[in-house]
Amino acid sequence: MLSVTGIDADRRWSESMPVAYEQYLVPVVFRPFAEDLAARAATLRPERILELAAGTGVLTSHLLAAAPSAAVTATDLNEAMVVFGSARAPEAEWRQANAQRLPFPDGSFDLVVCQFGVMFFPNRVATYAEIRRVLAPGGRFLFNTWGPLSAHSFGAAVQAGLERAFPSDPPRFLPAIPHGYSDPALVTADLAAAGFAVEEDRELALEGRAASTADVATGFLTGTPVSAAIHERGDSPGVRATVIEEMTARLGPGPVTAPMTAYVFLAAATPA
Repeated sequence: MLSVTGIDADRRWSESMPVAYEQYLVPVVFRPFAEDLAARAATLRPERILELAAGTGVLTSHLLAAAPSAAVTATDLNEAMVVFGSARAPEAEWRQANAQRLPFPDGSFDLVVCQFGVMFFPNRVATYAEIRRVLAPGGRFLFNTWGPLSAHSFGAAVQAGLERAFPSDPPRFLPAIPHGYSDPALVTADLAAAGFAVEEDRELALEGRAASTADVATGFLTGTPVSAAIHERGDSPGVRATVIEEMTARLGPGPVTAPMTAYVFLAAATPA
């Protein structure tokens, strides 16, 4: 199980996080990439889609719109996310599920998709093998990962603010987890070890638009596991103020537009 500063990662996604995540981060950080990934999924003409790490359902909603004839099953490890996502995208079938032990028979889906979730898998090769198991012959795995933190202007500014607020022991969640799997060669090697052949590997830079840096700071500080890391170190109003000050110095007060880089992978399950 993945551990981040001593607390299991799945437990760090508390029941209070989905609301802040949805309000402040989804429109700015995740929706642009969800639109892209759903459009790519639709070109594959899938009939049965499994989504992993669906979160609050931003990609789920776009999948339902882009591929209206497909049956979409959305899953997440965290129950709070499943409850929130199922209310947002009720047309999908929602299940709480661990991607390492998927509760589906062999060959159940022709497409598995995952938006910014593979970085959280404790054993990626084993999880990819489990994904391959539930794919039908000829099935594909479509997903994205974040590039380096330095190529994500919002995240880099938040991390700089955290390092100012906690100079001796800053939270390392952002560089270690969301942006800790940013080597395409490593991703490709992991996929090959699990029985996948990469058909496409593309770097994708999109822009996020926020009403203010304060909104984005609120999203990261209260809607992600950064919140738990701050609490461990002694939360205070000064932390948020420091992060907002650093973000504003780097990006401006808002409205703000900033670039974000990700990698998109399309992999085919090779014959057993």
